[in-house]
Amino acid sequence: MANSLPANVHVSTHPCVRAKLSQLRSRSTSAKDTKTLVHEIATLVGCDALAHGLRTVSTGTDFSPLNYAYETEDISPSHISILPILRSGLAMLDAVQALLPSPVSVHHLGMYREKSTLQPVEYYNNLPYHKQGDTARVSELAIIVDPVIATGSTVCAAIDTLKDWGVPRIISISVLASEEGLRRAAEAWPEGVELWVGGVDAGETDERGMIKPGLGDIGDRLFLAIGK
Repeated sequence: MANSLPANVHVSTHPCVRAKLSQLRSRSTSAKDTKTLVHEIATLVGCDALAHGLRTVSTGTDFSPLNYAYETEDISPSHISILPILRSGLAMLDAVQALLPSPVSVHHLGMYREKSTLQPVEYYNNLPYHKQGDTARVSELAIIVDPVIATGSTVCAAIDTLKDWGVPRIISISVLASEEGLRRAAEAWPEGVELWVGGVDAGETDERGMIKPGLGDIGDRLFLAIGK
């Protein structure tokens, strides 16, 4: 399946990701273990995504504790924002932040799916406002974190929001996606978006827009809101 997906889609083949994803799928996995597994999968997938999406640049010279000189390096681009999609994207935030060598901006996007149409509704957006043509406050790279891409509507809406903001490049990191949702997201902005996922389920989503077999409502599982 991975070979037939768009070129801007990357599905993990890491054995540990596959094993942890299998554990995460189980309905018997506790909220505590669900949070831990999402964090761990986000770390593994995020390592691959950032290795591909960043480069190193020389920044000068420093000295070791033994007073030997060495060349210092940092990442490029350095002006990065992480955008967790509320609620469940919060479970991936610490993992991606820990991978980066320096703190970066975090801008939250709150979205929910309207029950009858399954279309995303944005209820919160704290991207910094800027006047048209003034891109000084716009990040060079935006990293979307959202555990599940089901129908693809939410990540497509997030991509549109970031394009309107003026971001030139986006990396999306997820734990699991449906094949149809992933294709839809990949086609939203092929030249500007790279999508990295831990696994893909080939079946169509059900009438509630949920992936089969999927992970269930990962937000409810993470925050013990099942049966709300």
